[in-house]
Amino acid sequence: MSKAISQVPLAVNEPVNSYEPGSPEVKSLIDTYKKMWAEKVEVPMIINGKEVKTDTKVQLQSPQDHAHDFGFYYQGGMQHVDDAINAALAAKQEWNELGWEQRAAIFLKAADLLAGPYRDVINAATMIGQSKNVHQAEIDAACEFIDFLRFNVEFMTEMYAEQPVSDNGIWNRVEYRPLEGFCFAVTPFNFTAISGNLPTCMAMLGNVVVWKPSDKQVYSAKVIMDVLIEAGLPAGVINMIFTDGKETAEKVLAHRDFAGLHFTGSTKVFQGMWKMIGDNIHNYRTYPRIVGETGGKDFVIAHPSANVEAVATALVRGAFEYQGQKCSAASRAYVPKSLWADVKKVMETQMNSIKVGSPEDTSNFVNAVIDKNSFEKCKGYIDRANASGEASVAIGGKYDDSKGWFVHPTVIETTNPHYESMVEEIFGPILSIYVYEDKDWKETLKLVDSTSPYSLTGSVFSQDRYAINEAYKALENASGNFYINDKPTGAVVGQQPFGGGRASGTNDKAGSKMNLLRWVSVRSVKETFVSPKNYKYPYLG
Repeated sequence: MSKAISQVPLAVNEPVNSYEPGSPEVKSLIDTYKKMWAEKVEVPMIINGKEVKTDTKVQLQSPQDHAHDFGFYYQGGMQHVDDAINAALAAKQEWNELGWEQRAAIFLKAADLLAGPYRDVINAATMIGQSKNVHQAEIDAACEFIDFLRFNVEFMTEMYAEQPVSDNGIWNRVEYRPLEGFCFAVTPFNFTAISGNLPTCMAMLGNVVVWKPSDKQVYSAKVIMDVLIEAGLPAGVINMIFTDGKETAEKVLAHRDFAGLHFTGSTKVFQGMWKMIGDNIHNYRTYPRIVGETGGKDFVIAHPSANVEAVATALVRGAFEYQGQKCSAASRAYVPKSLWADVKKVMETQMNSIKVGSPEDTSNFVNAVIDKNSFEKCKGYIDRANASGEASVAIGGKYDDSKGWFVHPTVIETTNPHYESMVEEIFGPILSIYVYEDKDWKETLKLVDSTSPYSLTGSVFSQDRYAINEAYKALENASGNFYINDKPTGAVVGQQPFGGGRASGTNDKAGSKMNLLRWVSVRSVKETFVSPKNYKYPYLG
């Protein structure tokens, strides 16, 4: 490869604004939030670079105030899915033929736009539509998405530079070509950065994409498309549609030119899509690439040697930041009997100081869960724990849907390590605690490994290096991201490649070169400079 590869700007993690009270950045963001809150936004689909509007308008609701009407999006039908596929395929050849440097420049420009003039806009859209506080919006919508864009360019050039050895008289090389056909990105509500990364990382490598964002993330998805278009993304490369999920999947996954699925969402939906792909496998031009990051039932296990304040703080942050709606959120914890009373006391003190409410008030640590279904689900777990003979609400347990979908941070303590809230994914601010006898450390490690079908994140707290090593080995298949003396959330692009196995996904590690390798098809080329002129080898005499 050319020396130009080494001249790509080196990726560094985007600095995080602190948004300290009274700071210029917090004033600017909240002013933008208030301005956008008062506006009525109109969100069209984007197909072949054009705004597409329909007769069906769906009202946008903010989780923190479900009566507030801040705009609508246009819902499409199956014809729009066809249009998006056709637009992607029509754009494919010209996009493929564009030099990698030209593609990279678009996404590097998008990163700079997000770091500059669009920073407040994408953060405010995330706060309004997804109910993230200023800190959670900043580390997600701005910083992580910027990091994905910049680091993926860096990873792409590193990948392209990996070339085979050549012997005397021959030149061996490999071409990292885009997949043959179009790709399908299905993205979740909970991370604007994931919603932006899934379609853009595929497009960066020369692929064309049909992108279906979550209907709960439409506002920030619009901002993503605005930024990409301003950065110079050609028409048809990424097509954003708002259509019925099941019908869209059936149409897309039955298409002969379907080449790859990049998915983040529920395990059940992903498994259903995988089955559809299997049922259609004989129809495809090539075997599709399938990459998915799905659910989690993430754990924290504390050893008797663990620091009490560190465990308590990790549980509060890990379980309740962004209302527990992170795939990586701490959802079940195993605390030794000798520590539990002290850990609980510290947690109670911290949780009693937590404020719950709208992101507009920057002193609120916890905001609203995403919608009514999520609220009712959380409410059900809390009510059943209160009525259970083997579990009880130890801390918290309040909820209120009079204005927004607010569930207060809640700790459920259970005597049954297989109680429903210890096993099932909740995706809300509910943490379940099982208190184990100190002598049962080894047996509890086995319990952690076997309780859940998921394997996304987990952490161990201990001041005993032998105990850390025991947990490290015993839980090697229990999580794709493993943390030692830290909460199981907060993976940073380029630092902790993210993804898990078992029912949590294909473990293709977003935020690393490993993920990008899934979106290329490699052609190996051997060129001989002086070709043989006789079939006889030396052994033939």
